[in-house]
Amino acid sequence: MINNSPIGFFDSGVGGLSVLSKFRELLPNENIIYYGDLKNLPYGNKSQAQIIGFSKKILDFFEKQNVKAVVIACNTSSALAYESVRDHYRFKLYPVLQTCAGVVSSLPIQKVGVFATEGTVKSEAYTRELTKNNSTIKVKEIACPNWVKIVENLEPGLDSESDIKLKLDEMLEFNPDKIILGCTHYPFLISTLTKYAPHNLFINPADIFAEYIKSDLEKNNLLNSSSSAGKEKFYVSANPEAFKAHAKIFYSINEEVNLI
Repeated sequence: MINNSPIGFFDSGVGGLSVLSKFRELLPNENIIYYGDLKNLPYGNKSQAQIIGFSKKILDFFEKQNVKAVVIACNTSSALAYESVRDHYRFKLYPVLQTCAGVVSSLPIQKVGVFATEGTVKSEAYTRELTKNNSTIKVKEIACPNWVKIVENLEPGLDSESDIKLKLDEMLEFNPDKIILGCTHYPFLISTLTKYAPHNLFINPADIFAEYIKSDLEKNNLLNSSSSAGKEKFYVSANPEAFKAHAKIFYSINEEVNLI
């Protein structure tokens, strides 16, 4: 690998841009390729076999782009596909779920709530990863199947605030010390969530994740040594216009979004 090779990011839609945004703040010189799999959105209600298949196809694409690393900016892919694909590629893989859980489990807290997709919750990956390094920590995972649809505006008639509050009320009965927004789409809903609970209750994995990636790239001497601003390319499997429009919520895309 050469240091100026790009870093790949992928997610089912615009959610992974929350990770890219934080990453860009820390590492403005890195070259980026982002892939949004809108054709198969949402991932949360798909089977593990499907998620592995989607992930392999995207990683094969990144391999052809000669990336030096790939950021799995999707909790569902991290939960259901990472273990199956981790040893099949020559570039580094950074899974958001495992990274975030590892950091959170080291905090001085006793109870952690997790909002995630159906697929992630069914896998119990957050509970498994959080308790791996802290066997005393208590975890409550709640599936929020409508939240990705709310962010991607797939169901405009959905009573989004009512749905969000219903899930939050259920979680608050658990009295968690922290709540992980366990899908990269969910930070887009923070303005609604914080109407009913304090802002510092919520953990946006993108904050933890971006810091970890920067540290690991430094440790492995993979940082881009160029002093110029990094280049960006965006690809989607469907609906490039919709992707670019929704992306404005969290990240400004000036380049053409390519359909492949």
